[in-house]
Amino acid sequence: MSGDGVRWTAEQVLALAPDASSRKHGSRLAAPEPWSEAGTGDGAVWGLCRGSGSRPYRTVIDVGGGDAPGYRCTCPSRKFPCKHALGLLLLWAGGEPAVREGPEPPEWAAEWLGGRRARAAARTGAGATGEPGSGRGGGR
Repeated sequence: MSGDGVRWTAEQVLALAPDASSRKHGSRLAAPEPWSEAGTGDGAVWGLCRGSGSRPYRTVIDVGGGDAPGYRCTCPSRKFPCKHALGLLLLWAGGEPAVREGPEPPEWAAEWLGGRRARAAARTGAGATGEPGSGRGGGR
C-alpha cells in the first residue's frame, strides 16, 4: 500500500486492523469530534485525539514510501495499528475536512517521520529489503 498522494479507501484502512475489536473501536474514532490539529501532507497523516487522559494522544501515520505504512501513537495500546491510527486513517480516507491538506506536520510528527524515513533510506542503501517491524514504524 503506497501513499503517493492517493487517498485510501475505508476497506484498505480496515484491512490493516489487527482484529475485529480494533476495527470496531477505530471506526468509532472516525469522526471529527475527538480530533484536533489533524492534517495530511508529504505522505503522512497526523492528529491529536482526545482520550480519557489530560493530554490528547499524538498519532502519526507514514502512508508514503515503502510497502507498508508506519504508525506512531502515544496511547498505551500494544496493537498496531492502534484504534487511534485506524480512526484517523478512516477520517482521512473519507475526505473529512477535519484533516486539512498541505500543512507542515507538527514538530513531534516531523521528527518521527524524519527518523523513520532516514532508517528506511539507510536500509535501502545497504541493500536490505523490507522493513522489520514496519507496522510499528520505530516504536512508541
